[in-house]
Amino acid sequence: MSTLMEDDIKRWTAKRKTALVLDIIQGKSTVSESSRAFDLNPSEVESWVDEGKPGMENALRTKPLEVKEQYEWLIKPVQKKVGQ
Repeated sequence: MSTLMEDDIKRWTAKRKTALVLDIIQGKSTVSESSRAFDLNPSEVESWVDEGKPGMENALRTKPLEVKEQYEWLIKPVQKKVGQ
């Protein structure tokens, strides 16, 4: 991991998760390599990557959505499938 990583991490803060996810997105590491290096479950690392994508998309919008609008935007397709 490029920055913000100590050898023995006890708590994964948003800042540390972001650094890990950015390394994966930039191709500096893979989910498998990162999960082995930091003794994490690969599905947990994958979920961090998946959770980061909508936030990145919103940050790159010309007019970013407010937090409530982001959740409504994410929930709307699910609600359609469920029929609510």
